[in-house]
Amino acid sequence: MIPSLEPKETRPSLSNNTQPLKGWVQGLRGNNHVQFLQLRTNGKILQVVCEKESLGEDLFKQIKSLPQETSITVTGKWQENAKAPGGEELVLESFHIVGASSDYPITPKDHGPDFLHNHRHLWLRSKRQLAIQRVRSELSFAIREFFRNEGYTLIDTPILTGSIGESAGTLFSTEYFDLGQAYLAQTGQLYLETAAFAHSKVYCFGPTFRAEKSKTKRHLTEFWMLEAETAFLGQEGNLDLQERFVKSVLTVTVERTIEDLKTLERNPETLLSYLNKPFPRVEYETAIQILKEAGESIEWGEDINAEREQILTTHFGTAIFIQNFPRAIKAFYMKQNPGDPRTVLSADLIAPDGIGEIIGGSEREESYEKIVERLQEEGLPPEDYAWYLDLRKYGSVPHAGFGMGLERVIAWICGLPHIRECIPFPRMIYRLTP
Repeated sequence: MIPSLEPKETRPSLSNNTQPLKGWVQGLRGNNHVQFLQLRTNGKILQVVCEKESLGEDLFKQIKSLPQETSITVTGKWQENAKAPGGEELVLESFHIVGASSDYPITPKDHGPDFLHNHRHLWLRSKRQLAIQRVRSELSFAIREFFRNEGYTLIDTPILTGSIGESAGTLFSTEYFDLGQAYLAQTGQLYLETAAFAHSKVYCFGPTFRAEKSKTKRHLTEFWMLEAETAFLGQEGNLDLQERFVKSVLTVTVERTIEDLKTLERNPETLLSYLNKPFPRVEYETAIQILKEAGESIEWGEDINAEREQILTTHFGTAIFIQNFPRAIKAFYMKQNPGDPRTVLSADLIAPDGIGEIIGGSEREESYEKIVERLQEEGLPPEDYAWYLDLRKYGSVPHAGFGMGLERVIAWICGLPHIRECIPFPRMIYRLTP
């Protein structure tokens, strides 16, 4: 059931606040009698009413000439105004300039994406970016809330590692003193599995790195990922957890950011309508057949690209799990499917609206012998994974886990066309600054 979409109160009433407000001039509009100053403070934009009659000619003239992004301190009295942000506005009595600003490069006119990314350090101050980063903040908090309420322990996994979690071809490497090559982590999963054998239910949440030379709207070289591992959990329980998790954190985030979604012109009803439906669990083989019937030239054993993911979510009208992928195209740690040895007990959660895969997960292989076999097939030396293989020697149990890319989920919530807007300072193959 779709929750009430009445805006949640995001700050206490300021009516009784007599303290000076400190912030930056976001913009000015008005006439020769009254100016409405948009003041950015604590990441929010408040309205300050500047009346010539009460301020006098000189002070009013100074207000009108304030350049964009001048930092100021203002005092005045609060009054209710349903049309003002937050339903209140400050009637100005006095102000003080803290820091001057001139020739601010980002003006209300249109700017191209390269210009805006070159000035990303300033673009973060824009109304649109304020909204996106608040959504990111609320989503990150909701994720931590969910796992705390579910009894999971947070484990901080290393960013520098000597072990390869997935494909060696997508690793950033560096020399590590006298110990040879180290890599920026693609995933915290292998380390998280070790912690699951200690705490049963664990998660990590932090930056990960992929050296993929991809220029698509869905890829970054540095992004944040939520990963969870659960002992004594199989494939079906893992999918149940993922669906409950996604529906919970998205619903909470939407409820807390209604005003921000309005700023982004994102209709939350569209997003929440997907969350009212069960996510179909579609066999990989069935997905291939649907794509063939839709005119796609694809064969069993091939991966499913972004365009084909969109065909499938459109077919089902919601987010879907594609499960039991071919063993040859998935990672070494995924459990072989007892019902079809060609496949592994894995699943990708595909979001609609062109977002694509937001979660990848699987039941993990608990057999020592099969893990060693898969490492050898991948050309990975088992001795480098001795610590990981110990899990299969000392009390191995069925267990499962998944990873979710934060920025793709933000793009889905906000209705954004490109993932680069979803992180404060995007890192892509053609951008390393600012």
